Amino acid sequence: MTDTVKNKALFETVSVPAAVSKMAIPTIIGQLIVLIYNLADTFFIGRTANHFMVAGASLILPVFNIALSIASVAGVGGGALLSRLLGEKRTDEAKKVYSFSIRMSLIAAASFSLLVFLFMEPLLSFLGADADTVGFARSYAFWVIVAGALPTVMTNVFSNFVRSIGESVTAGIGVFLGGAVNIALDPLFMFVLLPEGKEIVGAGIATFLSNCISCVYFLVVLGRLGRSSSLKMVPFGERPEAASVKKILSVGIPSAVATLLFDIDYIVIDKLMSGYDSIALAAVGIVLKAERLPLNIGVGICQGMVPIVAYNYASGNRERMKAVSRFSLLLGIVCAVISIALYELFAPSILRFFIDDAETVAIGTRFLRIRCLATVFMFMSFYHVHLFNGYGRGKEALFLGVTRWAVFNIPMLFLLNRIFGMYGIVWSQLAADILTVLLSFAVHRRFLRREGI
Repeated sequence: MTDTVKNKALFETVSVPAAVSKMAIPTIIGQLIVLIYNLADTFFIGRTANHFMVAGASLILPVFNIALSIASVAGVGGGALLSRLLGEKRTDEAKKVYSFSIRMSLIAAASFSLLVFLFMEPLLSFLGADADTVGFARSYAFWVIVAGALPTVMTNVFSNFVRSIGESVTAGIGVFLGGAVNIALDPLFMFVLLPEGKEIVGAGIATFLSNCISCVYFLVVLGRLGRSSSLKMVPFGERPEAASVKKILSVGIPSAVATLLFDIDYIVIDKLMSGYDSIALAAVGIVLKAERLPLNIGVGICQGMVPIVAYNYASGNRERMKAVSRFSLLLGIVCAVISIALYELFAPSILRFFIDDAETVAIGTRFLRIRCLATVFMFMSFYHVHLFNGYGRGKEALFLGVTRWAVFNIPMLFLLNRIFGMYGIVWSQLAADILTVLLSFAVHRRFLRREGI
């Protein structure tokens, strides 16, 4: 049974709330598990009450996200194209797109791992590591990035492709497995197997092993798919059409660029905050991870939405496409509003969950209560980028992604830091994303009018 036949009802006839829920709920759960296992390292490292160790791990977050941006090129670009090809009933071309994307990801991930290994010291210096944090950051980066880039990238690429054929539950299980293993291995390696002072090494090893296990799961899943599935490798000589390669890159590169600019934004935050003290740096590092809860839920909604939008856009069913996008937008806004209320109420408890240091908790509480106000606007910003990915409109996605980070967010960080100090750094997200949302709605409306939708 082909992918198109197996999931035809999900893409074409199942009610919009049911279809979006079937695709989004497993993806949201997977995103939350990713968040939990990312937070698990911060949580367990925080048990040491060593804010230098917490800060060292926080410095590596942008580098880890660069690995995810590599996965975006093939996973997002190739996955969205594969859904559109299924909508056009072009399974043979879909197989070629899948094979090309997997090979490209393997080469890119291995190259990135090697580059980080060769240029570790200047990279850590650029990120803002000092004498107190550089050793911790180096140890964590080795296991999470140098050793872990390949399984991390491939797990994300595989999950995107499995989701693109409508198998959202299967993709969610793979992500859940990796997260559960990481949470179980963190305390084992940090507090049992390794000596005191090596907790951050244990956290890195646990993350590396969990991604390896998740990657193996996807390899087994892909191996069990029928020969007619679009997720089957073809010989090297069978290449996708030049137009298909262009479509992969036209969507995947903007997605990767947006992720890279997101990382640069985090790097700038760390650099500016490190100019105050290590306590402020540790506090903002915790906040940047804690605020990911509603954002990961939003990403899960968008990732569940994209295959259905892409399929129906390609097949010409524009009314269903619009209904899916509208329902997804409403769902994301409701989740964001609820999360703001919860953050405002429980910010001190959230900070104390990660670290038992009164000063870090006090500063982090104020940071979190400010940053969370941007949640609705942050969701609407990347919702529009995901929509354009589904349409296969990389040019618009790239424009919105670059504008959000390079024109609004990053300049706003420097401006508000200069005017208001470290709290200006925290307020910058809200100010920048309000401008981004206004621009996003204008660009999307213009696109719909031009397409006659």
